[in-house]
Amino acid sequence: MTATRQPTLLAVFAHPDDEAFSVGGTLTHYARRGVRVVLTCATRGEAGKITVPGMTVDDLGQQREQELREACRALEIGEPVFLDYHDSGRYERTRHDDPLALMNVSPLDVEVKLRALIEEVQPQVIVTFDPHGGYGHVDHLQIHRATTAAFFSTGHLPGGGPQRLYYTAMSHEAAEGIARMGQDLDPLVYGVSPDTVAVRMNVAAYAENKKAALAAHGTQTGAESLLGRMTPEERAEMETRMLGTEGFSIGGTRTPIARYPLRGLFDGVPGGEGVEEPGV
Repeated sequence: MTATRQPTLLAVFAHPDDEAFSVGGTLTHYARRGVRVVLTCATRGEAGKITVPGMTVDDLGQQREQELREACRALEIGEPVFLDYHDSGRYERTRHDDPLALMNVSPLDVEVKLRALIEEVQPQVIVTFDPHGGYGHVDHLQIHRATTAAFFSTGHLPGGGPQRLYYTAMSHEAAEGIARMGQDLDPLVYGVSPDTVAVRMNVAAYAENKKAALAAHGTQTGAESLLGRMTPEERAEMETRMLGTEGFSIGGTRTPIARYPLRGLFDGVPGGEGVEEPGV
């Protein structure tokens, strides 16, 4: 590792709990490797659906903010950074008339905030949603677009800006599993082929961290949630798939790719020397 600049990973997502599902184990892994991990959340999930029967919450945004802070502690990373937009919601909860709902905000405005954050944090690596936003949520798509734009427009910063951009990558098999559990999506559209996955992170060692982070998002993981409605067999399948491996594709790079697939997110990244274990 360089002595002058701590290796830094910036993760950019839309709602509290996005981090736990797709990248939680990876965030814990790099935090334990001495990487500064900064999690950015665009909204506080104000339009989410409370999935605990009989639960009432006076301020859902405030509640979910606290849940995210608890999840970050479970993942052994620092306090989250909020961009202060509003959750756009889905279905009957869609906030068409809220000017701060992420769906109603120009992605160029979101990019401006992210550019300032990148200049402050100086990450070598950025992680965000894939081009389909996982399962197509409009807020996920907005964050994908704005984060990608911010990566490409910050190469002029000192040190050359962020060196590598990664997208979360869900395999066809994982997408098929989600489809079987009630999400209306085409696995061949929302999943990716094996050759698209540039990094496969073995995160089995952090399964308990990831479970604790998911549990922290209590309003979203109750009996009426997708997780809560799973059969024991479905939940076991989900945990095997989600708690063991996390995949990433390459969204952009400013440094050569010396090998493929890569050993990890910092493989070959200037400023990340020593982060990846040799031969792993």
